[in-house]
Amino acid sequence: MAYFFLIFGLILWTWGTTYLLSKRSPLYKLHCLSVSDTLGSMAIVVGLLWKIPSESPLLILAIISLALWNTMLGYVLAYCSSDYQQDENFEKE
Repeated sequence: MAYFFLIFGLILWTWGTTYLLSKRSPLYKLHCLSVSDTLGSMAIVVGLLWKIPSESPLLILAIISLALWNTMLGYVLAYCSSDYQQDENFEKE
């Protein structure tokens, strides 16, 4: 089971990287890459969790960190890439 998760994580990493070669928008490419890298990394950590159960607290912390930080990075990228303009009333408050 551990090797299945390790190989599945590597496949997800490779799959996400192939989207960089597509002719889609850069934001779509970044989204696909970040999602597949996050899921691939989490699958690899789950595989390591099966392989080395004595390190489970550290590996569970790694899974939680991957989920939280990569989600926040996705929101930051989406916010920075949007054409959001504040109206004048919002800036005065």
